[in-house]
Amino acid sequence: MGCTSAIVFACFGAAYGTAKAGVGVSAMGVLRPDLIVKNIIPVVMAGIIGIYGLVVSVLISNGLTQESSLFANFIQLGAGLSVGLSGMAAGFAIGIVGDAGVRGTAQQPRLFVGMILILIFAEVLGTSC
Repeated sequence: MGCTSAIVFACFGAAYGTAKAGVGVSAMGVLRPDLIVKNIIPVVMAGIIGIYGLVVSVLISNGLTQESSLFANFIQLGAGLSVGLSGMAAGFAIGIVGDAGVRGTAQQPRLFVGMILILIFAEVLGTSC
């Protein structure tokens, strides 16, 4: 259950973040096509959240044995839930910030640095657990 929780919740957050930020990049690309490559950073950062969930899921699955104690199983479940749910929250944050930040950067290019800082802190939210 820990493996499943880690990868499912983290990938759900990554998918939401990618979709939400991708919509912002698409809307921004209509007005300012020259900024598409520069503003695709939120989409990439959202995808990295899913990779974190995959890595933790593999690490948990390597610790599985045929006969393990109840304590070890609950530790693995807790680790999976912790990484998965924090990844989901980080994916939501990256998606919302990426969408608004990309649209704002199209109108005022000085917002780019602030958007990147907020995205970095949202990414750290996903890796802190």
